[in-house]
Amino acid sequence: MRTFIISQMRLPIRSFCIFRSLLYQERKTDPQRRGLSGAAMRLVQFHHHGDGGSVRVGVEQGEGLGVVDLKAFDPSMPSTMRELLELGDKGLECAQRALSSGQCVLKRSDIQLLSPVLAAEKVVCVGMNYRDHCLEQNAPIPKEPIIFSKFPSAITGPYDDIILPTESQEVDWEVELAFVIGRRGKHIKEEDALSYVAGFTVANDVSAREWQMNRNGKQWLLGKTFDSFCPLGPALVTTDAVKDPHNLSIRCLVNGDTVQSSNTDQMIFKTEALIAWVSKFVTLTPGDVFLTGTPPGVGLFRNPPVFLKKGDVVECQIDQLGSIINKVV
Repeated sequence: MRTFIISQMRLPIRSFCIFRSLLYQERKTDPQRRGLSGAAMRLVQFHHHGDGGSVRVGVEQGEGLGVVDLKAFDPSMPSTMRELLELGDKGLECAQRALSSGQCVLKRSDIQLLSPVLAAEKVVCVGMNYRDHCLEQNAPIPKEPIIFSKFPSAITGPYDDIILPTESQEVDWEVELAFVIGRRGKHIKEEDALSYVAGFTVANDVSAREWQMNRNGKQWLLGKTFDSFCPLGPALVTTDAVKDPHNLSIRCLVNGDTVQSSNTDQMIFKTEALIAWVSKFVTLTPGDVFLTGTPPGVGLFRNPPVFLKKGDVVECQIDQLGSIINKVV
């Protein structure tokens, strides 16, 4: 077992991680903060290979770099992102201490990244929320957000497969900016909304178009909520790590060819407006996921329409957040 010498004491690495956790307990965060934690981090959920499939929460040292195992750093911390967010500042401050410590780091090759959020209470989606997407289909600009949902069971990991259902022949891609709620709120004011956001991530709002447009009474839910129809990840990038979420390049590639390319400045209703609107109707809770709409370039509006087939590889990219890559099976 690796050991470290601290003040003439020899501690095993696990004890050292606990020691470091206690050492950082008194560090304070900046009270003038834009987001929930006041700290710039990339939070992830993962399996450790050979660990029986248990879920852990970690902090990336940087995009694509090693991951600090939060529970190894501080055994009192929870094992899921939702539970971590429910702790509020306490949990996120511990994650910042763990990252600063440089200890309890796992190699990327030793872990499998999962969706940053599992078992969300709500997956809130927004339709027709990019000006350029409305233009491509000659649709009017909405005067208020168009809200629908996916079942949380549709969520899958950043590198997991998209499963083509036998019930659909018209499965389509939609790259989207997603954000995750970090604290409970109802009737949230727009000027306060960003303080309720834990962070941002990349999503693909995979859609079965015939079920969205023509079946199920033209209600969108079934066409949006097949298993694996919500790839999410690779990390939950805290609000303070994103300079401006409404000025990010956003792209989707299918088999290496760019099919969507825009900027989040095309969003009609920004993050703050969406939170204020939806919280009029429902109480938002930690771990709730919002998908904020897609730019132009979806397969449905191509001439002729193009849909996903087995063997296709879909990559969704957003600057500062990363990319998710999913094979269609």
